[in-house]
Amino acid sequence: MSQKIFEQMAARLEEIKAYEINNTIELEAFRLAYLGSKNQIKPLMEEIKNVAPEMRREFGQQINLLKNTAEEKWQQYKTNLSTTASERSVVPDLSLPVNENYHGSRHPSAIIMNQIIRIFSRLGFTISKGPEIEDDWHNFTALNFPKDHPARDMQDTYFLSEDIALRTHTSSVQVRVMESQKPPIRTISPGRVYRNETISARSHCQFHQVEGLYVDEGVSFADLKQTLDYFAKEMFGVDTRIRLRPSYFPFTEISAEVDITCFVCNAKGCNICKHSGWVEILGCGMVDPNVLQNCGIDSEKYTGFAFGMGVERIAMLKYRINDIRLFFENDIRFLRQFSEAW
Repeated sequence: MSQKIFEQMAARLEEIKAYEINNTIELEAFRLAYLGSKNQIKPLMEEIKNVAPEMRREFGQQINLLKNTAEEKWQQYKTNLSTTASERSVVPDLSLPVNENYHGSRHPSAIIMNQIIRIFSRLGFTISKGPEIEDDWHNFTALNFPKDHPARDMQDTYFLSEDIALRTHTSSVQVRVMESQKPPIRTISPGRVYRNETISARSHCQFHQVEGLYVDEGVSFADLKQTLDYFAKEMFGVDTRIRLRPSYFPFTEISAEVDITCFVCNAKGCNICKHSGWVEILGCGMVDPNVLQNCGIDSEKYTGFAFGMGVERIAMLKYRINDIRLFFENDIRFLRQFSEAW
């Protein structure tokens, strides 16, 4: 009985040595056959109970030889195949055909942001930019955020120190513009902002905003509504209507949320608008007099309006994207869908 077991081990050893491995698929098959959890060496190991006591030492040596031979061969071919693959990646095959139909694409966030900029540029709005790392004054205090406002809490803001944080909105750029320029001011502030939020299908720790500001003598809420009505029709179609709902923002008074008629179902009701016929797109309001005073502008002489929108929010609505995380994962399959959009 012992002799038969030794013959089986010798045959298995020759089998391992003769096993041909030419690619990673065959390498994985070899690993499963001789090193996996259900490998072909295990049944031989269980035969130790049938080996005579005086031959068990030799039996153990032969089992170890089987396992070591299999392990060494697997490691050798794994290294060789990895090196070959690496060499192929370094030296391209110039004989391969070229895909002349795909020329790359812009990111959907960039497409929508550029569309927003073009629309407001036609209304005379200039573009203003500012730092993404801001102090407390420009990010909060000048914008009428009380010291105990929840937005100052660590759960909403990435603080770098007690007085420095990653900006939570591009309204900080508007403060810098009002501090450095005299009215009339008509500007939009596109850029990246950061919130200390849990990443999910509907929220992210980083996203893009476009915020607008108009300050001059006699600026009214009617001017704000007319401006946003023009934007909605240019962005979503000439049949789009808007409505304004009362809201609250520390830096505007009065404040409102802006909805548009659902462009997917023509306001008849669908999953996009939650069967209401309306979709929220941005927030707005008249600039609070305290904000004007904080920036050195006479609130008795000048009034203004401001608005802000999330670029990804607009893109998700327009392209019917249901997960904001797709914008930041750099999946080429997702990005290629927008090759014709610009």
